[in-house]
Amino acid sequence: MDSVIEVQRQTHEEIERLERAAATLLSQPLTTRRLQIKNEHKVSNVLDRIRDRASTLHTSYLDEDSTRHAETTSLSTPDFAEFYSRLKKIREYHLKYPDQPADPFELELAGLMGEDEDLMDVEENEDTVALLFSGEESFGRYLDLYQSHSAYNNLKNIPRHISYVQYLDLLAKIKDDGVLHADLAQDIKLSKDYEIYVNGLYNYLVSFTKRTQPLVDIDSQQREAEKRFEQLWNEGQITGWGESPINGATNSSEGVYCTACQKMYAKQTVYDAHLKSKKHIKAAAHQDANKAAADADASGTPKANGHAPLPPHRYSKHYKAALTSHLIIDILNPLIPIITESKSNVERRFALTAREREMEAEEPDANAQGANQPTTAVAPAEEEAEEEERIYNPLKLPLGWDGKPIPYWLYKLHGLGVEYRCEICSDAVYMGRKNFERHFQESRHAFGMRALGLPNTKHFHEITRIEDALALAEKLKQEGRQEIFQNETMEEMEDEEGNVYNRKTYEDLKKQGII
Repeated sequence: MDSVIEVQRQTHEEIERLERAAATLLSQPLTTRRLQIKNEHKVSNVLDRIRDRASTLHTSYLDEDSTRHAETTSLSTPDFAEFYSRLKKIREYHLKYPDQPADPFELELAGLMGEDEDLMDVEENEDTVALLFSGEESFGRYLDLYQSHSAYNNLKNIPRHISYVQYLDLLAKIKDDGVLHADLAQDIKLSKDYEIYVNGLYNYLVSFTKRTQPLVDIDSQQREAEKRFEQLWNEGQITGWGESPINGATNSSEGVYCTACQKMYAKQTVYDAHLKSKKHIKAAAHQDANKAAADADASGTPKANGHAPLPPHRYSKHYKAALTSHLIIDILNPLIPIITESKSNVERRFALTAREREMEAEEPDANAQGANQPTTAVAPAEEEAEEEERIYNPLKLPLGWDGKPIPYWLYKLHGLGVEYRCEICSDAVYMGRKNFERHFQESRHAFGMRALGLPNTKHFHEITRIEDALALAEKLKQEGRQEIFQNETMEEMEDEEGNVYNRKTYEDLKKQGII
């Protein structure tokens, strides 16, 4: 049997290593949505392991069976006999078995970190996270509410059947209405089919949120929403789910609804006939008893049998449907942007051909182009290839001919970490000596020289400051004047009689007509 103290120490160590693993996963720079969701699921699994070990550690510290206390007592004797006895056994064991097998926790941690697979190049058929989403959801970008849409259209007595896009608009209106399907009549919401419909919609929304946000505690949020709803329900602030005080029936254009029997009747005559049935009489008596209990509770008078009256939701058949509708509103409000994106995606796909839809199905991680613009068949594949080519490059090294960052030693050898600033190019910065020398022949530097009224000749090579370039231009101009003067004074000219003059004198005499 292992030492309790050693087990506790080992558990503390594993918790710390799991926390470091979670921090490492969260610090990884991920570009695609697929990798982000995969990484968050890994972090969620690590947090589950931490929670389990913390619970085990808490139980161990409670020491209900006094095992830890007994071991501590045995190890704390004055002569430390038990301590040295265990130390001797441990040394003998390691001398006998020097090559220990792999630590099971190491294998577990490697599996959680995904060290056995390349995080940046995951095959879809081996990606477990890819199996969590349908093709329509595209790794959590869009909602797949086709099943709920079909269930909604199959409800009895709905005003009209609507398209999928209209159904998404209907759900997006929750943000303004504050009520789920405010346009539906009360008799439809009180039916069993509607309860089945809202249950299916709620289960899907909870599943979608957990799959796309694995680090968010959805269950706690839903429990808080349920508590708020129960308080509002007991206070009578939730309307549209109670009984009608007029003759126990609700009249509508579709028929007459009996609140006691929870049933819709097409005609008034049929409703009147069923009032004499034993089933209705029993249901009405049960309804009256519940109302009397509620009235007694409101007035502070206890029931005849001495028990406290039941709260309203205990005797209402529609409490569950009302609660589910309230929870749907609570969980659907944060998903309004995704609903809008889903609608845009459906409208965009309407403009695609069958071949283009097949291409998109083969590339589920490709980014959608635009909500209102059709895309070509090659666009998703190009975007997927671009995302896959993004390589982790924290040092911002230049890319080589193969599209990957060059080695760091080559980066230092060519001095690519040295900055060269050119004021003539609007304070542009060039990394490396080679790029700096090359830029003097580029259009940007030539344009800057033209703006200064200077020629982009070899005389201005290595000149980067505007002040230096202007000073050099003035110096070159002065040297040019001196050269012209020297040419005029040193060049000799001969007249017809054989007399030799310098060029300047010859031209002056010729102008005067002497020669």
